[in-house]
Amino acid sequence: MPMPATYQRSSDEWRAFLDDARELMNLDSGDMAYTAVDAVFQVFRRRLTAQQGIDFASALPAVLRAIFIKGWVVSPDPPPFADRATLISEVKGIRPHHNLTPDNAIEAVATAVRRHVDPVEFERALAALPADARAYWAVEPAPEPRPTREVAGPT
Repeated sequence: MPMPATYQRSSDEWRAFLDDARELMNLDSGDMAYTAVDAVFQVFRRRLTAQQGIDFASALPAVLRAIFIKGWVVSPDPPPFADRATLISEVKGIRPHHNLTPDNAIEAVATAVRRHVDPVEFERALAALPADARAYWAVEPAPEPRPTREVAGPT
């Protein structure tokens, strides 16, 4: 079996994603964008069961998958999703002294994620989640996926 492309080009995928997220949030650095992305993931995943989180993470590229699960303490009784203003407040509350996350963080990260995942796999993962979880990743209009560079396989 050939190595999955997401492992072969994980650094390139990560850099392209992070640049997108930084631009969409109008942030000055990759560090600021990473902090916002991590916070958006933390707020989302704390509301999932372990199985839901694993299923969702499986639809992400390698580095995003690793960020999504890093440090996750699974709750046996995850809290429900809240309104968007509360969720944004939670995102901004993560690392409050190092977090310059903008108000559009969830939408910007959702847009960037959608540009860098296999849309069929991502929609399949979302379809298995409750409606509030799906709504967290909803963006209008749906973003166009970024073109991917084909990686030649072994000959």
